[in-house]
Amino acid sequence: MRAFVQGHWQLIILTVIVFALWRTPALIPLKILIVFLHEMSHAIAILLTGGDILDFSIDQNQGGAVWSRGGNRFMSLTAGYLGSLLIGIGLLIAAMRTNVDRLIMAGLGCAMLLITLLYIRTPFAVVFTVAMGSSMLLLAWKFGHAVNDLALRVIGLSSMFYVPYDIISDTILRSQLRSDAHMLAEEFGGTTMMWGVIWLVISIAVIGLCLRYGLGKHSNLPLRWSQSTT
Repeated sequence: MRAFVQGHWQLIILTVIVFALWRTPALIPLKILIVFLHEMSHAIAILLTGGDILDFSIDQNQGGAVWSRGGNRFMSLTAGYLGSLLIGIGLLIAAMRTNVDRLIMAGLGCAMLLITLLYIRTPFAVVFTVAMGSSMLLLAWKFGHAVNDLALRVIGLSSMFYVPYDIISDTILRSQLRSDAHMLAEEFGGTTMMWGVIWLVISIAVIGLCLRYGLGKHSNLPLRWSQSTT
């Protein structure tokens, strides 16, 4: 345990800060970004299974929806939580294990702008995604490796740990909501809570595997960022 803390103390502090500020206005843009990643996961699953996206929306109340035609309904409904979990883990591990953080940040920004151009029509969603996507491109262009690395870690950690929290909130504590699990139960049987529990177990197992095998022995950024900004 001591070795883990020494090797990953920065990630631990980031996690504590995110959880401490989670219910404050300071993290609302980050929370809406995570909702975007959730809806983007739905959209990717729909497109990969042969469907079409009709509309894509997020709102200021941290909600979102994707309207589609065709595609595999089971895969698309399941992809929201589990897909955003994988995106979060992917961003986190890529930030820690590679030196292409600026390229990843630019790619994420381009993806947001492309989705906006193709599918988003509601005013708030357009303004948010254009502003966030442009900010990511600016971050990648004007700032160095360490700043982009830190930003990807925050996004990755937040998306990863938000998934089990959101599953518990939307499918177990408030199973009456018309959530992804609720629609899955309506169309494929079972109950909202059953699907929620299944997703929760999978998400905790995947997070556990990430923490055990994905982080490595050391993930701390150099304290002198000026040495790692190229």
